[in-house]
Amino acid sequence: MARILERWRLACTALAGTAAAMLPGCGSSPMPPVEKTVAAPVVPTQAPNPSNVPDAVVAAGATAITGTRASGAATARAYRADAASHVYGLNKERVYKGRLPPLLYAIGTLQVDLDGQGLVRSLHWMRKPSHAPEVVAEIERTVRAAAPYPAPARMGKVVWTDTWLWHKSGRFQLDTLTEGQD
Repeated sequence: MARILERWRLACTALAGTAAAMLPGCGSSPMPPVEKTVAAPVVPTQAPNPSNVPDAVVAAGATAITGTRASGAATARAYRADAASHVYGLNKERVYKGRLPPLLYAIGTLQVDLDGQGLVRSLHWMRKPSHAPEVVAEIERTVRAAAPYPAPARMGKVVWTDTWLWHKSGRFQLDTLTEGQD
């Protein structure tokens, strides 16, 4: 329990620092450092930033790890960055780097129903790339293999919706973290 509380405190501190940095001139001074009351060693809750995750996402505390971190997102829309970063972190070599070309092989929008532990309960295609059944199968496999996702601690459960932008090479970007298109 103490370990969970320590992780939560570290995540909140990081988010508060990010929020303060985004609001220059508000006149508030930074909070003094909080003394540790737990003697146990602190385990890092975030993995290093993969080169393909935008710095703004990392600054918001949404770096990808192996599903052991809780998400502080209060809405499904806010949770998107955590889930997308998680997928990117586990699929670094498969993420298309840079701006996507104007024509893509497939585009699909998928809803992923996650439980309170970040496990996949169900998948629902809102826009299925029916011309590319191999892409549908690969996206579903990728989503299931990435579980557990960051636990939606503030929501209890969440439906994560994202659009998969699929290049003919088999590499992809998620709309949440896309670098744009030429």
